[in-house]
Parts: sequence; structure tokens; C-alpha cells
Amino acid sequence: MTHVEIEYCVPCGHLDRAVDTQRHLLELLGRNVETVALRPGDGGVFEVRVDGETVFDKDDEAYDLDSIAERVSERA
Repeated sequence: MTHVEIEYCVPCGHLDRAVDTQRHLLELLGRNVETVALRPGDGGVFEVRVDGETVFDKDDEAYDLDSIAERVSERA
């Protein structure tokens, strides 16, 4: 099964974005993923990983929930 991890910066206030991403992925993928885990971090991080592979990093591109969901679903 597929494991998704969302690492987000706590001091930066990215929790709401992380929860929104988690909820969207769970609604979209349901039973096709084993976990969609939130991992607190710092240093401005907001990354989404599927089975350890980074599919989104806010340092590389703008946040786009639909694009993130598409990348995750391609690997689930």
C-alpha cells in the first residue's frame, strides 16, 4: 500500500495547509492509500512524499492542491 507523508513547518503556520492537503488526498484516494501522515517540521518546509519520494516541495514550485493530488494519485 501507498504511504503519503506531508511535512510542514510548524512555526510558519503551515498546519492548515497540511490538514487541507491531507483531507483532500483522503477524500480523493480513500482506500488506495494506507496512510496520509502529517509530520511537523521547521525551516519553512512544506513537502509531500509518496513512499519516500518527494512529489511536491514548496521551495521548487507554487502550492497547487490539484497538481499535488494528481501526482499522488499517479503513484497510489
